[in-house]
Amino acid sequence: MHTASTNIRERLCNKSIREISLLLNIPRSNVSGIITKWKQLGTTATQPLK
Repeated sequence: MHTASTNIRERLCNKSIREISLLLNIPRSNVSGIITKWKQLGTTATQPLK
């Protein structure tokens, strides 16, 4: 079963940060930050303040 998130993931999986930025029309720094957060935490959800 394909969901919207699966389709997005498949389309963006092998793209560079620059390509993703252009496709989604968001700054490269945002794309980079999201990818870094995912790699470090396994999620992109906002974390509680400590």
